[in-house]
Amino acid sequence: MDTLNPPLSILQAVRRRDHIAHNAWQVFAFLFIGLALAFTLVAAPSGDTFYFRLATEALIYSGLAMSVDLLLGFTGLLSLGQALFFGLGAYTSALVLKHVGPSFWTAMAVTLLVSTAVGIVGGFIAIRARGVYFALITFGMAQVVSKIVYNTRELGASDGIMGIPVIQANFLLFKVDTAQAPAFFLTVLAMTMGLYFCIAYLLRTPFGRTLGAVRNNECRVPFLGYNPQLYKMLAYVLAADMAAFSGALYPMLRGFVSPELMYFAVSGDAVITVVIGGLGTLIGAIYGSVILTGLKSAIGTYTGHYQIVIGVLFMLSVIAFPKGLMGYLSPLVEKWLAGRRENP
Repeated sequence: MDTLNPPLSILQAVRRRDHIAHNAWQVFAFLFIGLALAFTLVAAPSGDTFYFRLATEALIYSGLAMSVDLLLGFTGLLSLGQALFFGLGAYTSALVLKHVGPSFWTAMAVTLLVSTAVGIVGGFIAIRARGVYFALITFGMAQVVSKIVYNTRELGASDGIMGIPVIQANFLLFKVDTAQAPAFFLTVLAMTMGLYFCIAYLLRTPFGRTLGAVRNNECRVPFLGYNPQLYKMLAYVLAADMAAFSGALYPMLRGFVSPELMYFAVSGDAVITVVIGGLGTLIGAIYGSVILTGLKSAIGTYTGHYQIVIGVLFMLSVIAFPKGLMGYLSPLVEKWLAGRRENP
């Protein structure tokens, strides 16, 4: 029995550490919700919709960033073409709203069905490769699809799809008009944070533990009785659905979609967002999206070459803060939580 005690104590310590880290991320999640609600109370009386639209866009792109973090931070798969599914969700939603009917739930349901089907096909192609080859395959698939959309006249070609109608999302007890900036912002906030809490819970299940094993050492996973290819496929499809889910909200916000939503710049921004927020934290993707969207808007008011400035800032942040925002703030919260646990 003595020989079993050290491993058991180590296992308990790891579980305790993981539990504290999870609670720290939850603290940041609830803090974000509080800050968003405070922003609403301050900005709503002014009647200025610009900041609400900008904040809503940041939340929408945070869903794309979380899908990148699911693949890169939790599964060890770097996708350079995640914008493919974001744009797919945006186009599917736009087509449904414009040609089928202005139904929020129909648009979201069709988007998830399409993204799941395309995700399965893309997954069969991509997960056969590892490392940089996986990244290049995902990049290539996004390039091919974006060029097809760009040259398809029925999809608006380079102009995209315009004239998407304003809709009312029916939530049984109330309806939300997408033209009302504060109300739509709160709706997207609720959906984004709901997506975060669902994925955060899933990552604490055996499914999430297995993804971590695939990330750490894929070759040893079969010895545990699991098929790493299956879990990589599931992670890929889930990430596709997350990106498409967020993309489906974009035409409801802007009233149009364009092929640029599938370009590499969008995928690159998502990777930058994850690195800034903190890789493998999930909540960091949301904070990183707000930071990057705010920087692009602020710098864009002074120069049209904002990408150069953001690129320089990104390089400096990677050099000075390689762990990202959550990588430096989480340990402080974890220390506080550990102290409260020891001294209730």
